[in-house]
Amino acid sequence: MKFFDRAQLSQVLADGITDMQLDISAAQQGQLMDYLALLNKWNGVYNLTSLRDPMQMVTHHLLDSLAAVPAFAGARNVLDVGAGGGLPGIVLAICRPDMKVSMIDTVHKKTAFLTQVKAELGLANVTVYTMKVQDLAVSDKFDVITSRAFADLSDFVNWSGHLLADGGRYIALKGVAPSEERERIPPDWKVTDLQPLQVPRLGAERHLVFIERAK
Repeated sequence: MKFFDRAQLSQVLADGITDMQLDISAAQQGQLMDYLALLNKWNGVYNLTSLRDPMQMVTHHLLDSLAAVPAFAGARNVLDVGAGGGLPGIVLAICRPDMKVSMIDTVHKKTAFLTQVKAELGLANVTVYTMKVQDLAVSDKFDVITSRAFADLSDFVNWSGHLLADGGRYIALKGVAPSEERERIPPDWKVTDLQPLQVPRLGAERHLVFIERAK
């Protein structure tokens, strides 16, 4: 595990937030750093992310997820599918305490970590599920379902379409704009927008794919 220099990492995070012109308070930035410290600590045992360098975690995980936050502006109830170590779910929950954020993963050690983060950071707006998304049933359907590097877009909508509220939409966080995946989407769904993201200090392509039910 590389040395965790909180002051230096906090500065990089703050600079990135400024570059992206995001409205995130000092308290929320502190929570993001607390989350990063937990991710770094648990990662040694639980293998939550392939990244081992905390500085890379700031750029590739925190800033990468933060770049997507404005897309969730109108959301009230969000599901993060294949949440893994909590990206973007935990980041969304910290930045939008007014929004309900549910996270689902089949791997128990990952959901145990998410439950620990919820407890340690006092995230009252977070719910964690350990199961396949195909098996999840909820009374209050989600107005946004998201994922980050989870699955092919067609599988993503096929497995979780029953959980999306009427008028809801998907926001998938992807690297390169996945044209073949977009073409494989079932006919009752359509890609409504493809938005490139600029992530500070990250020299790689990032896109948001927006999907809705075809009218």
